[in-house]
Amino acid sequence: MSAANAVEQESTELDDQPLVEPLSAPIEGAPHKYLIAFAVVLAALMQVIDSSIVNVALPDMMGNLGASLDEIAWVSTGYILASVIIIPLTGWLGEFFGRKRYFVGSIILFTIASFLCGASHSLGALVFWRIVQGLGGGALMTVSQAVLFESFPRREAGTAMALFGLGVMVGPTIGPTLGGWLTDNYGWPWIFYVNLPVGVLAAAMIIGYVHDPEYQRRPPSVDYMGIALLAVSVGSLQYLLEQGQRADWFDSRFMILLAFTGIATGAGLVWRELTIDFPVIDFRVLKHRQMWVGTFLGVVMGVGLFASVFTLPVFLQNNLRMTAQQTGIVLVPGALATAVSMAVVGRVTNKFDPRVLITIGALLFAGAMFKLSRITGESGSSDFFWALIMRGAGLGMMFVPLTTITLAELSPRELGQGSGLYNFFRQLGGSLGIAAIATLLSHYTAQFRAILAEHISIGDPTTMGRLDMLTRALVARGADPWTARERALELLDRQLMGQASVIAYSRIYVLSAVLILALIPLLVLVRHTRGAAGAQHVME
Repeated sequence: MSAANAVEQESTELDDQPLVEPLSAPIEGAPHKYLIAFAVVLAALMQVIDSSIVNVALPDMMGNLGASLDEIAWVSTGYILASVIIIPLTGWLGEFFGRKRYFVGSIILFTIASFLCGASHSLGALVFWRIVQGLGGGALMTVSQAVLFESFPRREAGTAMALFGLGVMVGPTIGPTLGGWLTDNYGWPWIFYVNLPVGVLAAAMIIGYVHDPEYQRRPPSVDYMGIALLAVSVGSLQYLLEQGQRADWFDSRFMILLAFTGIATGAGLVWRELTIDFPVIDFRVLKHRQMWVGTFLGVVMGVGLFASVFTLPVFLQNNLRMTAQQTGIVLVPGALATAVSMAVVGRVTNKFDPRVLITIGALLFAGAMFKLSRITGESGSSDFFWALIMRGAGLGMMFVPLTTITLAELSPRELGQGSGLYNFFRQLGGSLGIAAIATLLSHYTAQFRAILAEHISIGDPTTMGRLDMLTRALVARGADPWTARERALELLDRQLMGQASVIAYSRIYVLSAVLILALIPLLVLVRHTRGAAGAQHVME
């Protein structure tokens, strides 16, 4: 063979390689990779569903446990605080205890805590076991992602992330529907008891099929100071994001103190972890360009994604008076679109420029948000169908390639830490998005109500005609004229507030679309690795 032919053949082989081939992925994959995928996705799905399933049952818990709204909120807040603190620690904890042992232990802890949550007869006991449940649940999603990434061969990394994404993205849709059905038919304890068979099955399969990686080494020391700084920093910031709106944000001295504490201890955490030999959080993985760029894009996507995922169910139940089950049925087409999109994209991620897939996904998602911005207080279930199909397809096209390229340059030993940091910052972006959207929604509703109220006055013929019509209708139903007039005014005010709320939601969806579109210019920072040999294809 001539030298020229050899060079040409080598060039052809390079061109046939997938664009994204992670360093941490094995060449052949695990022998039982699909059984492993089923087990770890089951564990991740259990955690994701549990994050949303509880919200539907909070009113029943309030009545049963005799708790106020602020008190019962700790059932959700305690779980979130515990899980968010654990997420960035999962890489180190997996090395310290052994990843398989830690993974199985977390599932068992989550499952036992689920049973004890359902068996709780006081608010204090329920909140305590929810915190314990969060300590177990924080590991499920992050470790699942790392195990999946290492179980599939390099050429199928996109498929692995698509399977993982099914649990992460479809779970929030299933949660409220399942929670509403269980609460209505069996009572709120069953939203916890339903985890028992799932947890037992997931743990048994992971014991049978998942093995610790050969490169795993136990850290020789424990950075207690780093763990303490992490708990204080993340706990302060997460509580600020969870409760800030109720306390009028920085009008509260306590919220100012939390913000200062979170930032100061966070800075101390980063400095310490970068200056010691065996950190609990290895921020050094962010030296990889793919990792820090993908993490930043994940934060932006988290803000925009949670803005729509959080607001739409609230709108359907509060404004359109749908039940939790009806809301779930409306959201199902979007979840199915996400599943199909992830399955397809997982197969073609190797063959296409991931930036193109993410761009198409962002355009679909933004188009869906613009369609949702045209909803009204009279919209029906069918009006949401195509918008949710577009949103679901867009989510799949963004999530799979973004996750794959973010972890692509990490070595096997860095994968646990990288996965933990990526999921932590994406979760933090989601919390930031929910906090910002909730505040903006309240602000826009008050603003638009004031604007609409300027057009309603006693001297306005249209207003008086509407008021008289409502009064006559109430008198016809048996109310005396004075009571009918008072109730008519209340109904008019409620209609005014409802219309202002619809306009506020419309504005939120437009902002969400703009935020997701902002991802597209940032994709110029992304590059692709061609394989474990170190050859890189940089697309500048």
